[in-house]
Amino acid sequence: MISSATTEDSKISGLLPVIAAFFGNATVCVAKFLGFALTGSGAMFSEAVHSFADTANQSLLIIGVKKTKKQPNHLFPYGYGRERFIWALISACGIFFIGAGVTIYHGVEALINKPEIQFNVWNLYILLAAFIIESFTLWLAFKDVRRHFPEDTWKTIFRKADPTTLAVIYEDGLAVIGVALAGFSIILSQVTGQIFWDAIGSIAIGTSLGIAAIILIAKNRNYLITKCIPVEAEEMVLAVLNSDPAIEKVLDFKSAVLDVDKYLIKCDIEFNASALMKEFNKHHFLENEYEEVKESYENFLKFSVDYMDRVPRLVGQKIDDLEKKIRAQVPEAVFIDMEIN
Repeated sequence: MISSATTEDSKISGLLPVIAAFFGNATVCVAKFLGFALTGSGAMFSEAVHSFADTANQSLLIIGVKKTKKQPNHLFPYGYGRERFIWALISACGIFFIGAGVTIYHGVEALINKPEIQFNVWNLYILLAAFIIESFTLWLAFKDVRRHFPEDTWKTIFRKADPTTLAVIYEDGLAVIGVALAGFSIILSQVTGQIFWDAIGSIAIGTSLGIAAIILIAKNRNYLITKCIPVEAEEMVLAVLNSDPAIEKVLDFKSAVLDVDKYLIKCDIEFNASALMKEFNKHHFLENEYEEVKESYENFLKFSVDYMDRVPRLVGQKIDDLEKKIRAQVPEAVFIDMEIN
């Protein structure tokens, strides 16, 4: 018996920080490429590529978040929740190959060829503006995850949070670090007259992007290969089932995360017949009907047919009650599939 509950939410989870990061990075990207054109700095080029990759990746994340809101249909009965993880995985691969790959390549090329760079104070102004914008979008992403997990530690949040919002946190966090590295590298190169520092800054930025991309790829992979629901949520569901006197035992329990706020729960249960009978007879229906049918076999047969009709309805009502109790404890349990053994 499969049931589902729709969740109404006017704000799509994870969308605001992604949109803010998209416009922030698009603005910063143009400014950084202008700075590179003025000076030829490898670190500035790395930052420009970094911002371009972030802008492209966040456009993919927006597509993924919007597609998850499509309603379930006969082809996709559990909805489109995993679209979010597919597009987030593509985004993470983009960070790795475009952001990290191009940036590290440019840094290594600068170490080998030692191109001339020109110092321009506008580079520092551009990096300062980028630092402010990236810090603001990073703050929005942190605020979004804290809103969803107000009581959890940051370690728990990074384990449970929406990969889309986490991607913004990683990207903008690295962008803030990258801006600082780029500024430091440019200043060192100007003070020492050595291109070495500019190239090292570029490689350091690319390496940090690669590490973040690998973390995000691993996280989205876990969701795409059907990750089970969190242990705490599973324990709450089992507590509801095992505490009900009508449940003899839970024979099998499986679960899956369909989206950041949608869980699928499937379990096989065995009912306690005596507990069901007590519930069925709590208003003395059987006692009253016994007096009516005990004198006539024909009446007894009619009662038996009626009784057989009542049992499935009673079992169905009990399952509905259990599902309501489960959703009261775990609101994310949108799809519940209970089978009677």
